[in-house]
Amino acid sequence: MYSDETSVRNLLQKVLGYSQADQTEVVFTATSSALTRFAVNHIHQNMQEEDYELRVRAVVGKRMGVATTNRLDDASLRAVVEQALEIARIQPENPEFHTLPSPQPIIPVHGYSEQTAAFTAEERAHRVGILVQLAKERGMESAGAFSTNVHHNAVANSLGIFAYEPRTDAEFHAVVMADANGSGYTQNMAVNVATLDYEAMAREAVETAWRSRNPIDIALGEYPVVLDTYAAADMLQHLVFMGLSATAVQEERSFMNGQFGKQLVSDKVTLYDDAHDSAGLPWAFDYEGVPTQRVTMIDHGVARAVPYDSFTAAREGVPNTGHALPAPNSEGPMPMHTMLAAGDATVEELIGGIERGIYVNRFHYTNSVHPVKTIFTGMTRDGTFLIEHGELTRPVKNLRFIQSILDVLRNVKGLSSQRVQYIDYLPVVAPAIRSETFNFTGTTGV
Repeated sequence: MYSDETSVRNLLQKVLGYSQADQTEVVFTATSSALTRFAVNHIHQNMQEEDYELRVRAVVGKRMGVATTNRLDDASLRAVVEQALEIARIQPENPEFHTLPSPQPIIPVHGYSEQTAAFTAEERAHRVGILVQLAKERGMESAGAFSTNVHHNAVANSLGIFAYEPRTDAEFHAVVMADANGSGYTQNMAVNVATLDYEAMAREAVETAWRSRNPIDIALGEYPVVLDTYAAADMLQHLVFMGLSATAVQEERSFMNGQFGKQLVSDKVTLYDDAHDSAGLPWAFDYEGVPTQRVTMIDHGVARAVPYDSFTAAREGVPNTGHALPAPNSEGPMPMHTMLAAGDATVEELIGGIERGIYVNRFHYTNSVHPVKTIFTGMTRDGTFLIEHGELTRPVKNLRFIQSILDVLRNVKGLSSQRVQYIDYLPVVAPAIRSETFNFTGTTGV
């Protein structure tokens, strides 16, 4: 029903018309999600879900209230508007709040694919079958999931903003288990489901699982490493949460505090957020209806900037970069399209530069320990190998680690030319990383 610009615009204008607040913002998302899950080489779940979320932010003076609903009848719309207003009236004033944003020109992006929107359960099953068949041929077991999603996103406010765009994404991931503790992994996501190479992903997971059987113990300590794309993206996701936000900087709890304009990491590292880059999942605007801007957070190793939303930008008197999350949130603006610039090497060339070290395909159960020092911890998984004389040799039992992310990035010696978009909590586009130091502190036993 609400899957085109006209119907969504009419809905949001109706909601704005119900509000008696000084200023009002309405954020709307209609989502159609389809999912195929498989385990032990068999599909065991096919599902499709459709839902709406309508979020109203009411402003009364310097007080704000937010309420949400997924019921779109007139009575429910009036109720959610009134609820947001009542919440605003009982909130304490925020003396730093000035206003909701005003309209700005929005540059369209290519974040929607008809092929993804029309992809069927049978087509998902066929793609899953490519990996399952290859695993079965090698006597292995596979498990994973394949999802396709269609979103219709819109933002309107009483100052004249109206922004609308459809978005799609497809994500496929799988673990393949071999005997003798071997395992492999594959994952990728894209706007257009047709751009995913299912055969290559299947071979990646199966070959890694086969090669990682019968892992050995190694001495613990610091090693040069090659972090392949999954591990690198997972690490960078933690760096985002550790302080790549104007809120974190303004509250003086970011590793970027006091570092702007200084050489923070290796000059090989350029970390940026770009919601218009087709390597990710493009968005034209944020959750306040403000156009998204590219933000280079680290430029050839130098700390440069963090993203802003309307509140944090007004607080400093700087431009809004269009990185607002849905209100209310404690994180503030976030880089939702984080990308590490690629290098010019193959993964094999990165490995070839190491006399003795560790190759890590993927991390597991990673957690932040000290955000300001950028220390995180976790385990390796699904493909950890010893590097000897520039070659992958024996599989290694999975290792535990405690490591400063900035120390890894300070010691970067090379980056791969190929990047993968990986998602856990946030999508991150990353190449493989070769670094001279990584601290392994224990084993997981397998």
